[in-house]
Amino acid sequence: MTGGRPRCGWAGSEARMVAYHDTEWGVPVFDDRRHFEFLVLDGFQAGLSWAVILRKREAFRAAFGDFDPVAVSSFAEDDVKRLQADASIVRNRLKIEATIANAARLLDVQKEFGTFDAFIWSFTGGRTIRNRWSSMAEVPAHTRESERMSRELRRRGFRFVGPTICYAYMQAAGMVNDHTTSCFRHAEVRTMARR
Repeated sequence: MTGGRPRCGWAGSEARMVAYHDTEWGVPVFDDRRHFEFLVLDGFQAGLSWAVILRKREAFRAAFGDFDPVAVSSFAEDDVKRLQADASIVRNRLKIEATIANAARLLDVQKEFGTFDAFIWSFTGGRTIRNRWSSMAEVPAHTRESERMSRELRRRGFRFVGPTICYAYMQAAGMVNDHTTSCFRHAEVRTMARR
């Protein structure tokens, strides 16, 4: 609990984490650029803490053209080298190359489905999965839905989209409400859920 309000334990007390928990995590996303942002950030988080990624979020935004998939899909080897030299982001070449490839794959999905949003929400039947966990210990690392999403994204050429990364993405993008029932955001996010 921070500031007198009960929160999910992972939010901790760092202002940036608390703000993210209180205003973004679990809020349904419908904009393709926001979807791409969460895919990128969750991919870069692999092996790191979310607090590290949040601290670097603005640098990621600047480095990856405000998460514009059209711009990122056109990045070339010079851009990869530039990003590898940028100490303000995570300088993992495989993750940088995956982000560029994923931008192009996202554009392919848009051509096929009209929007990435229409495609990605199909994995939850177009609705938010409303969980009722009493503690974070109950929250799974992945689910059948995230496993299916991972398989399909990989089939389409996306990278850094394993089932655990996909589930973290689903949590961030409001495809599931994983706020614990004691958290003040559980009920608030429930009212925002896609039905």
